[in-house]
Amino acid sequence: MFDGLHDIDWASMEHAYGSAEEVPALLWALRSPDAEERRTALDRFYGAVHHQGSVYPPTAASLPFLFELAADGATPDRAAVVALLVSIGRESLDRGFEDDGTEIEYYPPMGCAQAVAFLRERGLEFAELARDPDPDVRLASIPGLGLFLDDTDRATALLRERLAAEPGMVARLRIVEAAATLALRLPAASQQVRGWLSGLAADPTQAPPTRLAALVQRARCAPDEIGEDLVAAAVGLLRETTRAIPVRRIAPAPSRPTAPTDGVAPQIVAAFEDLDRHTRVYAPTTALLRTFHEALGARVPERTAVLAEQLTSPDPGSRLDAVRMSGELMRTWRGDHTRLLLLVTDQLTTADQEVAAEAAAVLESCHPIAAPARGALATHIDAQRAAHGPNVWAAPDALLRRSHQEAVRALAHLGDARALPSLLVALDSDVDAWRAIQVAGHLPQAADQLVPRLCDHLRRIDLSHQWTEMSANAILSALAALADPAAVPVVVDTLDAVVRHEQDGVTRSTLKALGAFGPAATGARDTIRSLTTAADAHVRPAAVAALWAVDGDLTEVMPLLLGLLDDRITFRISDAADLLGEMGPPASAALPRLRDLLTHDYEWVRVHCAAALWEIGGEAEAPAVLDALLEAMAQNPATANHVVACLDRMGPLAAPALPLLREQLALPRRGGRFESIDHDEELQWVGRTLIARLDPPAPGAPAPRTP
Repeated sequence: MFDGLHDIDWASMEHAYGSAEEVPALLWALRSPDAEERRTALDRFYGAVHHQGSVYPPTAASLPFLFELAADGATPDRAAVVALLVSIGRESLDRGFEDDGTEIEYYPPMGCAQAVAFLRERGLEFAELARDPDPDVRLASIPGLGLFLDDTDRATALLRERLAAEPGMVARLRIVEAAATLALRLPAASQQVRGWLSGLAADPTQAPPTRLAALVQRARCAPDEIGEDLVAAAVGLLRETTRAIPVRRIAPAPSRPTAPTDGVAPQIVAAFEDLDRHTRVYAPTTALLRTFHEALGARVPERTAVLAEQLTSPDPGSRLDAVRMSGELMRTWRGDHTRLLLLVTDQLTTADQEVAAEAAAVLESCHPIAAPARGALATHIDAQRAAHGPNVWAAPDALLRRSHQEAVRALAHLGDARALPSLLVALDSDVDAWRAIQVAGHLPQAADQLVPRLCDHLRRIDLSHQWTEMSANAILSALAALADPAAVPVVVDTLDAVVRHEQDGVTRSTLKALGAFGPAATGARDTIRSLTTAADAHVRPAAVAALWAVDGDLTEVMPLLLGLLDDRITFRISDAADLLGEMGPPASAALPRLRDLLTHDYEWVRVHCAAALWEIGGEAEAPAVLDALLEAMAQNPATANHVVACLDRMGPLAAPALPLLREQLALPRRGGRFESIDHDEELQWVGRTLIARLDPPAPGAPAPRTP
């Protein structure tokens, strides 16, 4: 076995973490009789040689030896090896080639073309694996029939054969998916496969899951042919499929070795837990339904109808997956999501805490549109506190604790003071306090109770350690949002400490917090002034902004800002322009330089400088400002929030922007900065309000929707 393995110069090749000289040992370990050794080797192969789906030269060079392992009946875990082969091939096709089939050039060099060529040469071996006595091997090999066989007649005949022979639902779903993959990859197979799928979908002798899969995969082959009748048919088959699948309890997460958390920010630990949670799939039809949603794309009402059926399933795992899909839809696509939002809200009252927790998490992530859920969230929180006591935030049951915490955070994000009792429990008990701190700034009406507790947490942070930066920054952000001058002394002490420990990241946050307090933080003026010449790229502009906020001395701050406008670091220029815009007409000395910066090669600099020009120079600068804003927004839609905010302030002079505004608001996907739901909802609101002002609607037309 493995003839030629050591003839390859593995050390001359690299994977994600450096030299690939370990690959031979990993391949041998995949044959080990020790299960833990095999698991470790497979994890390492996925983590380094096939890192996040990447296909490096050593990944491709491993394929002949992986095939040997797959073909040898003595190999333990053959199905896992076949799944690895399929993954390498699928990722090579997805990453290595343009839509027209031309190879993508990568640097550093990738092995996609080499991998695809090899796997297609061995396509018939996947046909043999698809007939293997081991059902797990057959299941793992099925996708290869659509990915690597180039003989369309043979491939379609084999898929038909396997569908007739395989009794298991999961295998049948994969066979139908492989047929659609074949049709999309090889146009010569398209008509034959689509006809077969249409026949399967209409065949009453087939089981409902197979018919649903055929309907969905047929839609995947031709999404432009999807109509309302197809969606209605899919919903009907989904209902039949739900009745055909036994209801199962949600399986507990697999146990994993506990990683040491000393010296790791709790936010990082939680992020990895969330990542692990979100990679789990709980229902056998979830992948199929995701495919259907992808094919439906921007058809929000149709997707909502499908999700409504998913969310009423008696199977908790199906509902859990559907809740996540609902969140993805609402965060990615525009539209009226009220119905879907309320369907997700209904999941709060389920007996399955994991489903309830996920529903609350989705409501939090969609908080800009979650107002209709406010009452249900408050009722849910009160019911949990009544049933489990006022300290349910810190409940020992992990699922109950997460369910309650997510609901509290969602309600707090809506600015509802009914979230306050549980937030105070978190801050007083120090159980998951960081999760409460992240949302505390949304409750300014409770500043008198929150600020003393936040200050106490800030005092107790050991600022000499780098890993505490995230926690300190979160507290400072909350204190800045609450803007209670009672926090000034502890924030000033924090500034002295972080400067002493050279914690530049926390220094910047502390300066921003002091700026939020304005003249109440005058006592820190000397320390702030000393930081206006700091070497750190972020600290210096933050110090200048804080100095202006606490002191307001134009003669001192203007030379500093003019210096930042001449900086080579683009965000320093933008920060300076923003502050000059806040100053308004008294900052007129900056006008010549701001005008020059409208020709900067970075559109974000042009946007910030154009907005400052308007605030300082007013109507006289309007033509140049308007040209710069519209050009930047057309070039980079991510600038839209900044652009539209300035256009709103320009009033009637922004009328030439109407066509671009309408074009942006007509897009089906969310836009704005980071394409996030909060930025997009703000963009839509300001854009609609501005359009209504510049081009008033006819009497009786609806007003712009409030985000």
